[in-house]
Amino acid sequence: MGGGGQQTEPAEPGSGKTAGVYTWEEVQKHRDRNDQWLVVNRKVYNISQWVKRHPGGSRVIGHYAGEDATEAFTAFHPDQTFVQKFLKPLLIGELVATEPNQDGNKSAELIEEFDRLREQAEKRGLFQAQPLFFCLHLGHIVLLEALAFLLLSHWGTGWTMTLLCSVVLATAQSQAGWLQHDFGHLSVFKKSKWNHLVHKFVIGHLKGASANWWNHRHFQHHAKPNVFKKDPDINMMDIFVLGNTQPVEYGIKKIKHYPYNYQHQYFFLVAPPLLIPIFYNYNIMKTMFTRRDWVDLAWASTYYIRYFYCFVPLYGVFGSLALMMFVRFLESHWFVWVTQMSHLPKEIDHERRQDWLTAQLQATCNIEQSFFNDWFSGHLNFQIEHHLFPRMPRHNYQLVAPQVRELCEKHGISYETKTLWRGMVDVVRSLKTSGELWLDAYLHK
Repeated sequence: MGGGGQQTEPAEPGSGKTAGVYTWEEVQKHRDRNDQWLVVNRKVYNISQWVKRHPGGSRVIGHYAGEDATEAFTAFHPDQTFVQKFLKPLLIGELVATEPNQDGNKSAELIEEFDRLREQAEKRGLFQAQPLFFCLHLGHIVLLEALAFLLLSHWGTGWTMTLLCSVVLATAQSQAGWLQHDFGHLSVFKKSKWNHLVHKFVIGHLKGASANWWNHRHFQHHAKPNVFKKDPDINMMDIFVLGNTQPVEYGIKKIKHYPYNYQHQYFFLVAPPLLIPIFYNYNIMKTMFTRRDWVDLAWASTYYIRYFYCFVPLYGVFGSLALMMFVRFLESHWFVWVTQMSHLPKEIDHERRQDWLTAQLQATCNIEQSFFNDWFSGHLNFQIEHHLFPRMPRHNYQLVAPQVRELCEKHGISYETKTLWRGMVDVVRSLKTSGELWLDAYLHK
């Protein structure tokens, strides 16, 4: 087993494995790439050999190596009894009886109260989806796609109609993006397999992307939001420096890949227009081929077959490609502003191993509720509630929000809500502040 610990009786009858009791200090020694332990409900598991087979990807579970993963385990898995069959062979022992339930300096009281809040939400039925809501959402996406094609078929492919068609298609793509997000989080059907199947249909057939690529990337973001080297959404490939820590570190080291003091200006030329049509497109295709993910590739292929079948007769091959890229250019602006306004202006730092509620609240904020804001953002204007309860159907976020706000006030945790306009402005403002911190450190430290 390694790492010490008092040995006791076998963990599983006939398994030949010996269970042990461990301290948090001993568990924390096992956080290397090839030696990873974690704790769930006081049970200690050695995931070193199994981590690559984790359905959610190796990185998301590896991010909790040497830590208590109980809160993340509860947040991500709808059927914990089912998951236990995978955990059982990995069990190597438990925490010493004198050890606290939580590691580090986490507040036991806060964790217990948040657990009670989640249990109350489950009893109120807030984790149960309304099928009609998602049927109507899917229906309006299909209608938008059909409308765009019918407009061109009836009124021709002139510039005005092409521009109108592009806006309609971009709207459909953006809304399909929010819908695939629902299924990806297993928040629609009671059975995970149905969520996974429909997720592949929505993200594959309606958007031409990969469900596995999205899962492996997005759940890392939820597990460790705004944590450097763990949240891929803040991996800016040295194009931007974020938060208050990274700019100073880069400045002191005299790192100047770009003029970061102008990043709030060149952001408009790089992130909103290029993220989906260039970076995501390339990354998705590369991932499907390098991982030999033929199932997701087949689903994505159905999107391209359908798209070109509809639009090549109208625009030709190159015209259809140009239309597709322009639609994704428009969608990319929509996507970037909605996703970044709830995260980029918040705390961005290295790993601090905080409890679930504190970590999520420091990395997220809300945008005011309204019918338009709900539709425009796919209910991600309730980013706080979504991060706290990633499996909760989005139409229930506003129902749990008052209890979340009350808990935050009780423990002195900031619960921030902004207008849509201020959320967008704060993205630029935060980039400007980070750039100024970099310049100061670069010149004077």
